[in-house]
Amino acid sequence: MILEEIKSQYSMRDIVGRYGFHPNRAGFISCPFHKSDRTASMKIYKDSFNCFGCSANGDIFTFIQRMDNCDFKTAFYSLGGTYKKPSDSSKLSVYRYKRAKEKKLRKEEQLRARLQHNNMLLGVYVVWLKRLKPLSDAWCDCMNEHTKCLGIDEELQKELERGVRIGDEAIKRV
Repeated sequence: MILEEIKSQYSMRDIVGRYGFHPNRAGFISCPFHKSDRTASMKIYKDSFNCFGCSANGDIFTFIQRMDNCDFKTAFYSLGGTYKKPSDSSKLSVYRYKRAKEKKLRKEEQLRARLQHNNMLLGVYVVWLKRLKPLSDAWCDCMNEHTKCLGIDEELQKELERGVRIGDEAIKRV
């Protein structure tokens, strides 16, 4: 059980009952932490306690610590608590997630740079196509390059869209 589960399972009344204390109707007991207490001065709440005589207060773990003169770990285990050491696999998955995200961003940046360069070339070819005599050898070469750039532009756009989707799926899998 973890800390929150223990706190929800045990009330403060259960814990003081373990030590032989029974709160009166108002929820008070004689404080076990100072011996000069002749009247009930410790108020027992649902999940905590407070002594109006010696100012002792806390939760169920603090009460057990003070009664048994032990540390928190011992009090935690005495109530059935368990501790699970975090596995390295969780750290590894976080690392893999970050690496996949970085790789995706680098790929997108490269594709966008190639797309920008290709668009610049398209602009240059359009300018030359307007200046050259139609169907001349230079115009045909320019038109062929322009068509190649258009094809590359479409491929880059598709790759960019597909890469984004594939990258998102890869990140979700990690």
